[in-house]
Amino acid sequence: MKPHFGCPVKATANVMSGKWKVLILWHLSFVPCRFARLRKLLPGISEKVLSAQLRDLERDGVISRARTGTVPPEVTYSLTTAGAELVPVMEAMCAWGTRNLGIVPTLPRRPNASVPVASSSSSET
Repeated sequence: MKPHFGCPVKATANVMSGKWKVLILWHLSFVPCRFARLRKLLPGISEKVLSAQLRDLERDGVISRARTGTVPPEVTYSLTTAGAELVPVMEAMCAWGTRNLGIVPTLPRRPNASVPVASSSSSET
């Protein structure tokens, strides 16, 4: 984990810092996705960078990686409970940025629905 100097706000910002992490979390807030789907949703990201960002988010406990026993294995990424708790934070930051910086959101907005969370029974690797 990056240095947070004992500040929970800095630690939280560190979890989401990275060119693609907020976008990854946002897309996973709609539905769990496999690697190829995330790559299609994020034009311009390389496989290497997507893999690294997913590993960071998994290490920080905000996404879960479920792998099936099939050949080839299917890997699906989804938000953990901690990751789902970041969605309202991102929505509040979006509203702040729109209100104070005049930036119009370009990503799809979430309807007032629950955020899909990884089940605790999924097999993780």
